[in-house]
Amino acid sequence: MKYVDLLLPLPLQRLFTYSVPPSMESLVRRGCRVLVQFGKKKYYAGIVMEAHDRKPDYETKPLCEIVDTEPIVTEGQLSFWQWIADYYICSVGEVMKAAMPQGLKLESESKLMFNAHFGEEEDGGTDAAMERLTPKQRQVLEFIREQKVCTISEVANHMEGVNPVGHIRSLLECDAIFISEELRDSYKPKMVKAYRLGPGLRTEEDVMEAIDALEARAPRQLDALMSFLQAAGGMGRATDGVRVRQDATDDLKGRGPQLSELSRKGILTQETIEVSRLKMKADEGSELNALSEIQAQAKSEIDEQMATGRPTLLYGVTGSGKTEIYIHLIAETLAKGRNVLYLLPEIALTTQITERLRRHFGADMAVYHSKFADAERVEVWKKLLSNHPPRLILGVRSSILLPMRDLGLIIVDEEHESSFKQYEPAPRYNARDMAVVLSGMNKESGCRVLLGSATPSVESWTNVENGRYGMVRLTKRHAGLELPEIEVINMTEARKHKATQSMFSLRLKEIIAGALSRKEQVILFQNRRGFSPVVECKQCAMVPKCVNCDVSLTYHKGSGQLVCHYCGYTTPMPTTCPACGNPSLAPMGFGTEKIEEACHELFPEARVARMDLDTARSRKSFEEIIAAFGNREHDILIGTQMVAKGLDFEGVSTVGIMNADALTNTPDFRADERAYQLMAQVSGRAGRKGSQGHVYIQASRPAHPVIECVRKGDYEGNMA
Repeated sequence: MKYVDLLLPLPLQRLFTYSVPPSMESLVRRGCRVLVQFGKKKYYAGIVMEAHDRKPDYETKPLCEIVDTEPIVTEGQLSFWQWIADYYICSVGEVMKAAMPQGLKLESESKLMFNAHFGEEEDGGTDAAMERLTPKQRQVLEFIREQKVCTISEVANHMEGVNPVGHIRSLLECDAIFISEELRDSYKPKMVKAYRLGPGLRTEEDVMEAIDALEARAPRQLDALMSFLQAAGGMGRATDGVRVRQDATDDLKGRGPQLSELSRKGILTQETIEVSRLKMKADEGSELNALSEIQAQAKSEIDEQMATGRPTLLYGVTGSGKTEIYIHLIAETLAKGRNVLYLLPEIALTTQITERLRRHFGADMAVYHSKFADAERVEVWKKLLSNHPPRLILGVRSSILLPMRDLGLIIVDEEHESSFKQYEPAPRYNARDMAVVLSGMNKESGCRVLLGSATPSVESWTNVENGRYGMVRLTKRHAGLELPEIEVINMTEARKHKATQSMFSLRLKEIIAGALSRKEQVILFQNRRGFSPVVECKQCAMVPKCVNCDVSLTYHKGSGQLVCHYCGYTTPMPTTCPACGNPSLAPMGFGTEKIEEACHELFPEARVARMDLDTARSRKSFEEIIAAFGNREHDILIGTQMVAKGLDFEGVSTVGIMNADALTNTPDFRADERAYQLMAQVSGRAGRKGSQGHVYIQASRPAHPVIECVRKGDYEGNMA
């Protein structure tokens, strides 16, 4: 008897042993998924860790089904998962759950739903399609149809001892049922119809005869055939057997009935094919931009440092051209036949840099982040395991868990960012640190790691000082541009002399008005979303707090809600004070929403956009805001830390930091470090093309050491 030890996506510090039915023994392989029953009612897809013949001292359950014929995780991943579990004090099952896209984890809690359109496109409709099912499949389908929504466990109970998993998978494959989109628990490949000429049309003369026959009797079918021939590239290519997808052209998309009729007549042959959801363009082969003398020198130093095998820190001021150096290092690594992982802290950054990298690396590149639909993430995962994987992966922190093979280079851009840290759920990892570990695991194969930042983290700086990391400096901006001029506006004095309007000092208001009159763009930074961070009763000083977190709730005027930015708890804004009953609740302080409202009042002609978690929740909204501002469709961009992370807008001449004191007053031992990083990074968005940029910092304590270091551009002084 053969047994397997399985890794299940559960927070349990052990593997589970199952018996292997004789019919499955030859199919079981380490790294493949198998479906198993766990407990009395639940089913999970587990990873085979070991196959053996050692019978455990308890009664084992048999495997339900083999899901994969080839491993879905690599040997390197399994070793890496074990290190993560040991270091971050969690189970390997939790690592597995975090690493794998939801579509690769079929669980019994998945909601099954009947497809009301099942069989509609076939002759005979739904009833005829159901007749082609086996009796057990029909029994499962009828139950799901009757229940409307149910789980695999409920189906198993209805089937009275018959394992329904295989029948459910068959019904999924023939589109009779589907998994609830809300839970996104199942991956289904994208299928489209495709056509090629029928077996009786092998020459151009055969095609002409078919055209003549259709011309007299079926003009609309003739139009569909001509559209097919045009999409195929001409009659000659069509007779060679070229296959054309129905979604290849808009004209073909609208001719489904005519194409189906042509297939029935044998003029065309219809197929259903699997296509990728990934938008991987053909390699455009753009030449690399030449590096400047300073950049070339920095790259040479990076090569020297990496040759020692140590991680290398590229400390380059904002606008110094670090990305161009990355592109040259990527090109060299790909030319050696090795793969590259490029990590960024924010989805917003992947949006802007994707096209820049695609111009050079085209179809060799894939993008991976949490704003992608789960089906797209599954396809990236599977593509990386294929024989022709993308060799450059651009993504956020979760990309470190992908099944990358033969890594030659890992780049961690903006390595100081806290977004690389995963807080909930476990594993609570830092992707920057894991990149260093992953590079070390692949050290024998020559994998190198490069960390880049204009404001390196204290940890990386300390590692440089202790000799663990090498370091290369870029102290000047590219093309001779100067760093922005920074001015600190004393808000205490401004209020004393009544030189403020709303949350703007008169000085900043005049500067913004001048920039707008010159058709220049402005970025306003406030690291608080919502209208007001606190609501307070003027009579009794009561502040509404979250029932879960006991922190003050933020007022969002647009939705009329009080929101907890920690747990997501919401409640309507009360009209009277819950404590004293007086109608005296008033918003205190300001967030990005209030700044946006003030900008519309102070600069009525300006086109204002806001980028925070409320306006940019999806990938599409990120891309639209960034693209619109980059195309100068907006004059003022108001944002949280999203606007501080490596974005490159050539029209921005002015940056305003609305409330620097809030950054230094947070209850965090890293407050000063992060305050400097945020202010320095957002300052770097000004004057990246053309003339020198200008930055204006509004602060009630202008002499604060961190603000003074930002004004002088003294990073090392701030570290001290």
